[in-house]
Amino acid sequence: MGVYQQLNETWHRFYSERSQELKEKLVEWRREPRVLRVDRPTRLDKARRVGYRAKQGIIVVRARVPKGGMRRKRPNSGRRQKALGTVRIKGKYSSRDVAENRAKEMFPNMEVLGSYYLAEDGRYYWFEVVMADPSHPSIAGDPKFRRVLGSRMG
Repeated sequence: MGVYQQLNETWHRFYSERSQELKEKLVEWRREPRVLRVDRPTRLDKARRVGYRAKQGIIVVRARVPKGGMRRKRPNSGRRQKALGTVRIKGKYSSRDVAENRAKEMFPNMEVLGSYYLAEDGRYYWFEVVMADPSHPSIAGDPKFRRVLGSRMG
């Protein structure tokens, strides 16, 4: 059994057994900002599958997206706020797309290589987004990333 397969099975066991360790992580993550740059990926097997490499110019961002219907209830009493909050998230975008877009807004000079599901509780989904800086010399000079990023290279 390979290392990545073993990592994958360990995470599946965490989910299925509802492990205490995973619950503690979720409690920690709830207190963090909704988009946070992390030092290294939580799931190395998934991160490498979407393009992560341990090199300069590549970062991993953990994004939190609320669960529930995309349609927000419009307030019907009191003064009307300028930002009602009813049209920001569209129903045609998946939670994963919303997480990627939030990461893009936070790091405008980076390009998204891919993202993957991380965890969920009763209130939120968490995704990790792998991003690359196309203008960084180690990314611009790498033929693999040149092929993936294509015309987005600076």
